[in-house]
Amino acid sequence: MVDDWLTKHRFANSCLLHPDSPAGRDFDWQSIGIPHPHSPAGRYFDWSGIALPSPDSPVGRHYSGTGSPQTQTDPEIEALGLSAVAKKAAYELKKKHPSVKFTSGRRDKLEQAHAMATNVVLKRNWIENTYVHSAARDACQKWVDENKDKKTTDSIAAGLKKVLDGLTDAQLARLSKHLSGDAFDVQPVKKHASEIKKTIRGLPGLGRFLEQEDGLVRWHAQF
Repeated sequence: MVDDWLTKHRFANSCLLHPDSPAGRDFDWQSIGIPHPHSPAGRYFDWSGIALPSPDSPVGRHYSGTGSPQTQTDPEIEALGLSAVAKKAAYELKKKHPSVKFTSGRRDKLEQAHAMATNVVLKRNWIENTYVHSAARDACQKWVDENKDKKTTDSIAAGLKKVLDGLTDAQLARLSKHLSGDAFDVQPVKKHASEIKKTIRGLPGLGRFLEQEDGLVRWHAQF
């Protein structure tokens, strides 16, 4: 009968007593085959099996007894627009190092052009020295070489955007993993740098991790 009761209440949590309510604290939880939430067994009981959060979790302590607990998400990571593999890695990284700041995720062509332009302003051959050889890379570097009079970030970005607009999706895919959401950049730091970089190198699905891009300090992880 206990199994029948649990099955019924798995989908009707509103009928369960809140473990912090006066009735809930004095309720004989053993009568339905689960430990009292304030007992040693109850504090470590797997409440997820009956669609309830642990009474010792932040959610469990204030759980209303209705609906199902929501999975916590990080707005900063969600806003990056990452692919499933890259997003999972980002969550893993921030779980171990809550202080990390993500500076870039998925980019559209304009954002990619602007990101390249900010570095080209500092080094005119940055594109050629940073990206692996491809038709897209060569086309972008060619534009930079042929437009030496373009020296501001905005003017360079505008020119590079026109180059990217003329490329196929397959060509763009070979230029940057940011365009597909399979890469993110992290703000470089000095404090705990070695530990953070070690974690990045061990992230599931990691294909490449760069600490520098043509001499410029950039922490770039791609999957």
